Amino acid sequence: MNALESLFYEISRLFLTPVLIVLGLMFIYALFTAGTLLMDTLLRTVGSRQRQPLVLFMRAHPAATQEMLELKLLRLIEPLRITSRVAPMLGLVATMIPMGPALVAVSAGNAQGMAESLIVAFSAVIIALLTASLSYFVLTIRRRWLLEELEHILGSHEIPTHLDGVVHG
Repeated sequence: MNALESLFYEISRLFLTPVLIVLGLMFIYALFTAGTLLMDTLLRTVGSRQRQPLVLFMRAHPAATQEMLELKLLRLIEPLRITSRVAPMLGLVATMIPMGPALVAVSAGNAQGMAESLIVAFSAVIIALLTASLSYFVLTIRRRWLLEELEHILGSHEIPTHLDGVVHG
């Protein structure tokens, strides 16, 4: 292995721990948002509308335009969008980094070293895919609820508007 290849290998190894930490934090975030979704679902079934973020935003900012409401909606779902899209990429990174040591262990006849590297690789990708799936599920429902809320606000209030905006998710 030449110097450039060695440098790239060492740099990639340095990223394994930070990537695993970020994946762990994303997994915790996905679990948290799933819990809040469950709680909000229960509140919606009993007819409570206390946790409507766009309505609360309108109360705090009575002169808010439609564009401001749409921007608020996008800000509310942005962390879920990022999590659902970035987690699989980080899972792939966390899978590929241990594959180098696993291949070296195979060539050296070290089955134990190979197994340890593969455990990290497969565990990381499973956590990443679970995180992405869970956050995408929550994102889909939250986006629908927020769009319904936006439609209700726009239908019941006179909202100043400069441009007719479209909410993209």
